[in-house]
Amino acid sequence: MSDDKPSPTRRAFLQAIPVVTAGLALPATAHAAPSKHHWAMLVDVRKCIGCQACTVACIMENAVPENSFRTIVSTYVVQQETEGRATAGTYMLPRLCNHCENPPCVPVCPVGATFKRDDGIVVVNGDRCVGCAYCVQACPYDARFINHETNKADKCTFCAHRVDAGLLPACVETCVGGARIFGDLNDADGPLRRDLDTAKKNGDAIKVLKPEAGTRPNVLYIGLDDRFQGRVEGQAALWQPAAHGA
Repeated sequence: MSDDKPSPTRRAFLQAIPVVTAGLALPATAHAAPSKHHWAMLVDVRKCIGCQACTVACIMENAVPENSFRTIVSTYVVQQETEGRATAGTYMLPRLCNHCENPPCVPVCPVGATFKRDDGIVVVNGDRCVGCAYCVQACPYDARFINHETNKADKCTFCAHRVDAGLLPACVETCVGGARIFGDLNDADGPLRRDLDTAKKNGDAIKVLKPEAGTRPNVLYIGLDDRFQGRVEGQAALWQPAAHGA
């Protein structure tokens, strides 16, 4: 661990001073009491370089089994026009559980193993989960899987154990390009709300994946291409840790 002083972003997060959000015209705004957190993540696709540092950090932090992912950056080859010529380019799309305000995975669980915490994080109680995979099928974001080592439902939890200890999620901590910003939507002076306000002032559209699903995600995107907001036609290239000696 470095002895350097924490950055302003991390320092602001660690302070986590709760402030009531007063009617800002931004998506997924929480309306909880001042003493409550409402955790969310902003992903700036323009800053993602597809290095998979977030993926590796998540695997190591959460003991994710081989070739399964709680978060990953899917890479797509896209056709684009540059100076009147058709060219091929790449598009990076960081993906994870969206910690929805209206999570479809919760009502389908027959034993109540999947639930939403008061701070907005959706988690799985492994002691109750029977591995039926109903929640896996219900998730419109393909963000859940059955852990083949535990035979339980598994997913991103925003690294709830780290958040509860005042730390950032592992994927945010290790993001090389600073593409992932995590914070409290109820903290008007926090890094997340500040970046959302800046995006609004700059005219940057703040989008979510599959808005038509009505899940009201708490993972927000800047720079999200409309072609990738809904169902993506074609297969993304998935990074396989085993193929890279990980």
